[in-house]
Amino acid sequence: MREVMEKYVPERAVGLCLQLIKENQVNLKIVKERVTRHGDYRKLPNGSHIVTVNVSLNKYRFLITLVHEIAHLVAFEKYGRAIKPHGMEWKRTFQMLMLPFLRPEVFPSNLLPLLANHFRNPRASSDTDARLSIALKEYDNREEGKNYVFELPHGSIFRIYNGKLFQKKNRRVKRYECVEVATGRMYLFQPNAEVELIKT
Repeated sequence: MREVMEKYVPERAVGLCLQLIKENQVNLKIVKERVTRHGDYRKLPNGSHIVTVNVSLNKYRFLITLVHEIAHLVAFEKYGRAIKPHGMEWKRTFQMLMLPFLRPEVFPSNLLPLLANHFRNPRASSDTDARLSIALKEYDNREEGKNYVFELPHGSIFRIYNGKLFQKKNRRVKRYECVEVATGRMYLFQPNAEVELIKT
């Protein structure tokens, strides 16, 4: 298991990750990329716990996702299944489990202030924290020809992962209004959504 973890998380985080996995009897599965999620947690009918994490994540996002999912397990075990999946109990648990990792030996210095800010009130996904998400994506193997929505000029046409075309419109407080070209329906996009520019 150590050799596997060394491939997916920062070197100085391996021991702590293995400890979390062992203490909580986690069956970890590393799976092919899913567009809609980085990972998930399930308790199986036989009582065993399974956490899946996408294989395509960089080491820092993989670590955050792994701890995020284990926090679901720990929170449900401690507070019961009736709690909200990303409610206060989960947030406190995630903060507690993540704290030992928030060190310069584990994360690069440019990520630490953003992580400290994020973990004051962690959200359901680190992707909704645009500044942190963009900083984490700097460590990805970014696909050629991809742009962030915030980088595109107003009125640009872009394509998303499923082939649908959108036109960028106005910025709201945090997100951008974008109109689906085929239907005229309005959608809100995170500024850090990766898209393919078609026409400016």
